[in-house]
Amino acid sequence: MSWNKKPGMPKGNRATHEINASGEVVGRLATKIATLLIGKHKATYRPNIDAGDNVVVSNVGNVVFTGKKWEDKKYYRTSNRPGGLKTTTTKELKETNPGFVLKHAVKYMLPKNKLQKDRLKRLTIK
Repeated sequence: MSWNKKPGMPKGNRATHEINASGEVVGRLATKIATLLIGKHKATYRPNIDAGDNVVVSNVGNVVFTGKKWEDKKYYRTSNRPGGLKTTTTKELKETNPGFVLKHAVKYMLPKNKLQKDRLKRLTIK
C-alpha cells in the first residue's frame, strides 16, 4: 500500500461555502474558515476524519486589521544563512499578494497534524 492513500477516510459529499471577505477582520474570518475546513460545524465531526467542506473566499484585498497591524505586523522568512532573515510588513504584502495574509492566518489556526495540508488544499482564494 502506498503512503499517499489514507485508509479509513470516508468519501462523503463536500459542500462549497463562498465567503465575501470585504470589510471582515482577518483573525475572525480565519477562524470561520478553519472551522469549515475542519468540519466542526457538522454533527458527524470526528477529529481523525477529514470531512470538512470546500471554502472559496473572494475580495481578499479588502480585509481589515484592527489597530495598527498594517504597519506594525511583520512576516519573517529566512534563507538559513547568516544574516539571511528577511522581513515584510503586512502593508507591503497587501499590495503584492493579499491572499497570503489570510492563507497564513488560516494555516496556523488549523491543527498541526497530517490532515493540515489536505485541508489547506480545499481553501481557494480569489
